[in-house]
Amino acid sequence: MRIVFAGTPEFSVGVLTALIDAGHNIVGVYCQPDRPKGRGRILTACAVKEQALKHNLSVFQPESLKDDNAQKTLFALNADVMVVVAYGQLLPKLVLDTPKYGCLNIHASLLPRWRGAAPIQRAILAGDKTTGVCIMQMDEGLDTGNILLEKTCDITTTDTAQTLHDKLATLGAKAIIEALENFDNLSSTKQNEEGVTYAKKLKKDEAWIDWRQSADKINRQIRAFNPYPIAQSNATSDKFESKVLRILSANIVEKTSHEKPGEVIQPSTKGACYIATGNGILSLEQVQLSGKKIAHIKDFNNAYQLHKLGS
Repeated sequence: MRIVFAGTPEFSVGVLTALIDAGHNIVGVYCQPDRPKGRGRILTACAVKEQALKHNLSVFQPESLKDDNAQKTLFALNADVMVVVAYGQLLPKLVLDTPKYGCLNIHASLLPRWRGAAPIQRAILAGDKTTGVCIMQMDEGLDTGNILLEKTCDITTTDTAQTLHDKLATLGAKAIIEALENFDNLSSTKQNEEGVTYAKKLKKDEAWIDWRQSADKINRQIRAFNPYPIAQSNATSDKFESKVLRILSANIVEKTSHEKPGEVIQPSTKGACYIATGNGILSLEQVQLSGKKIAHIKDFNNAYQLHKLGS
């Protein structure tokens, strides 16, 4: 098939690679314009652009597909289908109708649950046990199109946003290949509006931990915000009054505590650090003090003795 691919972040790269490996004719790759990154604010290409250029594919980076010239360029590519995965723009109706078979989206949830920008993180935060990917026939709404194919995936108690991202990216790549190979035989299923939830974009202030919450909820927050924006808390130790401590991983300890939320409990094992919560105890595993490198809690304890977390 003549395919136009539209995607931007790392999640999209595996899908593009799978389409190339399957022998499809990628007539154009769309991604977001280069953006300034880092302290030097240097214009940097996205992951999809880098992958596309490795395979000598034509890359297009319009600011908006609502632009007349951008739409004319897309029309001239004469695509059979447009495959869209985490592209970063809503597509206008004219664009949706341009390819012969329309536009197919790979969405990282079991729609209609978690429509929107951050389905992976929101699923972990909510304590969902199962998620997956959907191949959707796109319409003008936000993830509202009919479902052509879905694949499920368990969310384990140790999954972070990164590990779940990687599993779903692989699953999505396999699903789109299957969908394209069986396109004429796929049934189109309308989404059930009664099950709709929205996965709003993550905000940095959501990463601050409230130790009055349960150990389970805080642990989900830690996992959902790894690798971005990383759960964090103010910390006090024997060597400083207040610094930001980022928490990358922790375990729930099956114990009760009489300490106040955020208080450090004297650990029974050397190299551990137990924190009281509103309900249950968390054992910290990997942490990063502001301005320092990521450290295992045993190594961190060799340099500092935490007294309290939170304000």
